[in-house]
Amino acid sequence: MAFLMKSMISNQVKNLGFGGGSEENKEEGGTSDPAAAHGMTREEYEEYQKQMIEEKMERDAAFTQKKAERACLRVHLREKYRLPKSEMDENQIQMAGDDVDLPEDLRKMVDEDQEEEEDKDSILGQIQNLQNMDLDTIKEKAQATFTEIKQTAEQKCSVM
Repeated sequence: MAFLMKSMISNQVKNLGFGGGSEENKEEGGTSDPAAAHGMTREEYEEYQKQMIEEKMERDAAFTQKKAERACLRVHLREKYRLPKSEMDENQIQMAGDDVDLPEDLRKMVDEDQEEEEDKDSILGQIQNLQNMDLDTIKEKAQATFTEIKQTAEQKCSVM
């Protein structure tokens, strides 16, 4: 009875095209077992296939993560320069699981840029810009402004 069941299942598998018919393959001159074609045992070949699939999944995950990090950087730059948002970048970030941050090196660069901009906007930053200007130019502008104000005042006021 068991032999009959095994034979029936083997015939069904053969009819579905999943191998099972070793006699047909031998007649064609090829081997039905891919493991034998690669010079491995069945267990070694299955382990090899499993390892290949795992490595591919790891590569795909790393690639998706990199794409999401790049998209995150583009989103930050768009926010910084007030550019329109990109639907594609937001989708890539969501595909990676929404836990994407900028890589550490890029985060440092962004932070340094923000610090520089804050320094330029502060009063100390403005004073440092004044120090970099030519003092003679500042004196000439101040003298010209004073002379102009004095002449305007003399024209409007007859007492002076």
